[in-house]
Amino acid sequence: MPGRRADGNDAIVGRNIRVHRLARTMSQTGLADAIGLTFQQVQKYEKGVNRVGSGRLVRIANALDVPVMTLLRGVPGAAARTADASPVALIAKAQPLRLVQAFAAIEDQTMRRALLALTEGIAGMARGRR
Repeated sequence: MPGRRADGNDAIVGRNIRVHRLARTMSQTGLADAIGLTFQQVQKYEKGVNRVGSGRLVRIANALDVPVMTLLRGVPGAAARTADASPVALIAKAQPLRLVQAFAAIEDQTMRRALLALTEGIAGMARGRR
């Protein structure tokens, strides 16, 4: 019997792996080394091309220092909230990640508050145009 093909759930798990790897500023090679794989295999997991077996999912969760259920968030029936509902899911894309990194580099709290107010104002204006 051939193995099951990767599906939408595998893409969700892969995205969650990527989000938490990036949140820890870990490279694909770093994660691969931590779990005894190649970076190409990690890349395939993150793209949802290959399925992640349960034992490997546990090793990935341990390497990322997150509960296994965190990597299943968004899979129907696996967790209460979807991954899209999590603000952390935003950093899976380049621009939001750059924005978060730049914001984190600002040490002046007054400047941070001003930037936050500006961003919230722009977001409010954008919502008003819809």
